[in-house]
Amino acid sequence: MDKNAVDLTAIRRNYSAADFLHSHLESDPITQFRKWFEQASEVKPNDVSSMTLATASANGMPSARIVLLKHYDADGFCWYTDYESQKGQELAENPQAELMFYWDGLERQVRIQGTVEKLDAVQAQKYFEQRPRGSQLSAAASHQSFPVDSRESLKSAVAALEEQYGSEPVVRPERWGGYCLKPVKFEFWQGRQGRLHDRFTYQLENAEWNIERLQP
Repeated sequence: MDKNAVDLTAIRRNYSAADFLHSHLESDPITQFRKWFEQASEVKPNDVSSMTLATASANGMPSARIVLLKHYDADGFCWYTDYESQKGQELAENPQAELMFYWDGLERQVRIQGTVEKLDAVQAQKYFEQRPRGSQLSAAASHQSFPVDSRESLKSAVAALEEQYGSEPVVRPERWGGYCLKPVKFEFWQGRQGRLHDRFTYQLENAEWNIERLQP
């Protein structure tokens, strides 16, 4: 080890959650997710919809960032962003991704893998109109993931749009919209004592969900 390396091996975390058994699982992973999501909402509501979105470029280089889940159902898990951003470009090249929720108050993780599709313009417009005006202006002014010379330039672009629109509605940029991840695999992870964590996967096979326990 390099003499300047930061050694974190002494950091420990003790897990103390109760049993999470196969008999506790719902047969449908969306129902199981909703159950855990509602429990997490009671513990830490401000962060419950935060999720890591992992994408990969055509050559396999991964990237990850935190985004916010905006709605979900049996058809998939949805979020909104700039289609020309790094994640948008990677999803155009490789329309597969993984979502991960981490709810530390409950010592739980959920991973969701699947294919990704764009939401239609009607859904994107509906959500855009629900956003605060400041968020609308920022989305219209900012070309996400592209270089900019200063924060002042961004603020100036927002101010120019604010003056341009006045009291009129902000027009949603065509490059801004939503995505939906259609799941093919879920993993529900519960931290347990002694690192004997409980892990269960739901794998979509022949239109049915097959459940397996994984070793920690």
